[in-house]
Amino acid sequence: MIIDVHGHYTTAPAALGAWRDLQIAGLKDPSQAPSASALKISDDEIRETIETNQLKLMKQRGSDLTIFSPRASFMAHHIGDFETSSTWAAICNELCYRVSQLFPEHFIPAAMLPQSPGVDPATCIPELVKCVEQYGNVGINLNPDPSGGHWTSPPLSDRSWYPIYEKMVEYDIPAMIHVSTSCNSCFHTTGAHYLNADTTAFMQCLTSDLFKDFPTLKFLIPHGGGAVPYHWGRFRGLAQELKKPLLDEHLLNNIFFDTCVYHQPGIDLLTNVIPVKNILFASEMIGAVRGIDPTTGHYYDDTKRYIEATQNLSEEERYQVYEGNARRVFTRLDTALKNKGL
Repeated sequence: MIIDVHGHYTTAPAALGAWRDLQIAGLKDPSQAPSASALKISDDEIRETIETNQLKLMKQRGSDLTIFSPRASFMAHHIGDFETSSTWAAICNELCYRVSQLFPEHFIPAAMLPQSPGVDPATCIPELVKCVEQYGNVGINLNPDPSGGHWTSPPLSDRSWYPIYEKMVEYDIPAMIHVSTSCNSCFHTTGAHYLNADTTAFMQCLTSDLFKDFPTLKFLIPHGGGAVPYHWGRFRGLAQELKKPLLDEHLLNNIFFDTCVYHQPGIDLLTNVIPVKNILFASEMIGAVRGIDPTTGHYYDDTKRYIEATQNLSEEERYQVYEGNARRVFTRLDTALKNKGL
């Protein structure tokens, strides 16, 4: 089974974006603010957006199941207050749940959290609980920078995050560390802010002893880990200078990387540097990079081609990247599959 651990509902019906525009307008003019019940999206509309986009490409490219969460750039936690984010997260999470119900063989949900700058992360717990217990979510997306590129939140090692980690450990769910839209003009959202955040989150974990407090906590760092694999020697050296254990012991029981790397040399580097047990297949399709690479004639985000072509993986190791590691890291996914006899 080819399991894609990084998919977002980037093709949601236009009504979702229109409702969000009204919600944002309502922050200045409350008379414009819509109720959650005002958003009407039919099952047929959802089917059309999925069948003509994600599912079509999954079948063409040979992937079977996607862990599906709300569109990352739409999370926009910096907009409004906690109530704004709470309503928005609930709507987006319900849509992903509906996708999983309409296409249960191909999608399983992961949740965004109703984070808001300066607000205690513990306020996100009710939405997390609902999504796991009622929607069957197998993971969450955790934004280390709800401010949208200004980095006003404490690092992930700060105790303010601990209530979320306690729930993650209780439910045995991982968090994909994923920022949202950048509202800082210095940082392009997908080309800089995302990759900066991946690297920053890794370094926050490296400089801390977070995983001593939470030995079973699991983080998935997307986009191939940002700069991490490319500068693995730098991180090993910094850990040494900081008197931390070797990275294999210090971080690699808890941190994993996906394969959202969009050229062959990048995947070759990732699979050469990072242990196979820490690599999970993903494409982020349909996502940040949607075009065709003129040097190959194939879509940049058709990442399965790179996994197939690399000389660094045996067939058993490819199985681990495609399926085995995902089932081990996302244990609720593994349970759901076993309940279906898979």
